[in-house]
Amino acid sequence: MSGLPVGLRKNLRIPAIAAPMFLVSGPEMVVAAARSGIIGSFPTPNARTPEILDQWLQQITERMVAEPGAAAWAANLVVHPSNDRLPADLELVTRYRAPLVITALGSPARVIGQVHDYGGLVFADVNSVGFARKAAAAGVDGLVLVASGAGGHTGQTAGFAFVEEVRQFWDGPIVLGGAISTGHAIRAAEILGADLAYLGTSLIACAESMAEPAYKRMVVDAGAEDIVPSRGITGVTANWLKSSLVAAGYDPADMPEDKKPDFENAQDDAKAWKNVWSAGQGVGAVRGIDSLDAIAARLQREYDIAAGLPHFTERE
Repeated sequence: MSGLPVGLRKNLRIPAIAAPMFLVSGPEMVVAAARSGIIGSFPTPNARTPEILDQWLQQITERMVAEPGAAAWAANLVVHPSNDRLPADLELVTRYRAPLVITALGSPARVIGQVHDYGGLVFADVNSVGFARKAAAAGVDGLVLVASGAGGHTGQTAGFAFVEEVRQFWDGPIVLGGAISTGHAIRAAEILGADLAYLGTSLIACAESMAEPAYKRMVVDAGAEDIVPSRGITGVTANWLKSSLVAAGYDPADMPEDKKPDFENAQDDAKAWKNVWSAGQGVGAVRGIDSLDAIAARLQREYDIAAGLPHFTERE
């Protein structure tokens, strides 16, 4: 974690970010993650309106003040040109001074200056080496490499290759995502050259997530063979739970792949995600529905073993 800015290293128990997940991550999950020693985050479109986002950000900032031992938190902004909510969301993120802003689905250039002006950091979510180069050139503070196997909007490059190639031109912070669901995998990401791991699928079923109970149960019951990649739902390639595709009337073996991305109406996009549920290839490591703190404790035990460290309770 030595390559991370001081503000992100503070109070980290595990070198990881609870990835922002559409219709899953909310204030409860953000605060629970930070309290557990993991950087918490959420996508701003999860708040249905800017007014609700204002309430969420106020709640998060007030609760974080009351948790001096907590890790940092992040807001995830969709910077795709079709997202007409970006100016309002960015204004609120600026007002509440999110320590970290993670951009997704487009160039981070639209937000870097404003976030840097208040002292925040910008990490760009990228799913290819080409996009990583562009984000680095734009002036981001860190790169989130979404490798193959990741839930949600996924990449096509294996994490082993992704980190290695990006490290040839980028010496700043790297976050690696893609089928990382155990403490052993978190340590492996560090060995590859990443500073942090991106945890998504492993946290969908946590007690504090906004996922529906049936979604959480499907994640617990699924394995890697139950994951189907397709662009037929949102127009951007994402990994989906096969059972949810079938329930929504799709044929997992014959998905429509000609859909174009459109983020102008966030609630229309939300309807698609509400009926079809996403998860990554690390889903097989999710064993049950538990509190985020309990999941974090398990991850740290596994991480300590993989790193050859004494159990964390002996180090505190």
